[in-house]
Amino acid sequence: MLSFIAQRLIQSVLVMLTVALIAFSMFRYVGDPIASMVGQDTTPEQRDQLREQLGLNDPFVVQYAHFVANAARGDFGISYRHRRPVSELLEERLPATLELSFVSAVMALALGIPMGIYTALKRHGVLSKTFMAISLAGISLPTFLIGILLILFFGVQLRWLPSFGRGDVVGLGWWTTGFLTKSGLLALIMPAITLALFQMTLIMRLVRAEMLEVLRADFIKFARARGLPERLINFRHALKNTMVPVITITGLQLGSIIAFAIITETVFQWPGMGLLFIQAISMVDIPVMAAYLVLIAFMFVVINLVVDLLYFAVDPRLRVQSK
Repeated sequence: MLSFIAQRLIQSVLVMLTVALIAFSMFRYVGDPIASMVGQDTTPEQRDQLREQLGLNDPFVVQYAHFVANAARGDFGISYRHRRPVSELLEERLPATLELSFVSAVMALALGIPMGIYTALKRHGVLSKTFMAISLAGISLPTFLIGILLILFFGVQLRWLPSFGRGDVVGLGWWTTGFLTKSGLLALIMPAITLALFQMTLIMRLVRAEMLEVLRADFIKFARARGLPERLINFRHALKNTMVPVITITGLQLGSIIAFAIITETVFQWPGMGLLFIQAISMVDIPVMAAYLVLIAFMFVVINLVVDLLYFAVDPRLRVQSK
């Protein structure tokens, strides 16, 4: 077990170094950050002085080494646009993104897994066909189009829900939450549905496919031949074996919720890290862009590590191979 964890940790460190290198090198060619920071009256001497202060004249290897060393301490530099530490900007936007991603993940799991089990057990039912039609629409429609349709129907025509913003929030130390206010909960509904719909349909189809495959296995036929109750066969034997491959895919999809929240946050003007990243692209704010990608990669690595450990705990074959 310890060797398994150590191996995964080494792989995680290598992945983070690679992502940091890609992010840092890619954003060197998206434009000149000095042009977006100064006005037309700035002299060339002042531009050169500012470039020297920001370390933009240093060799690439030196800049990358400084970036990795500072990022390991949580220091991503100063934002070119906001003239503030990037870590402070991320700290302000992180609660909004995590709350939206958490609610979306809970919705996707709470609805996707039961719908997948039901459509596998009741394949020819009317409700199962309805779920499959909904899943087809959820996979086919782009996320931004779903958000726009929800805004048009519930925000513009019915005026039941706010169409942008986060609503009123309550500060709990450095954390800000909208769970404790009515406007915050109402503002969360449409973005959470928009972000969760694709993941929910994907999880539903995955659980359904795995469940159908397990139900055709020989040990399920043997369990039926022994006269075991159908409920016991479905929810103890079949479901347990269904969840082994589902854990891996579901864990990665939950990580993608945080990464793909950028589209939903842009549509609903949700004040999270995704919207900050979009604004940083338009202003060539390289420290914010690089820090965002590194932070998202770190979340993916942590989620992937947790999924590997869960997979190791659930699947006895991995424990036997490790021994």
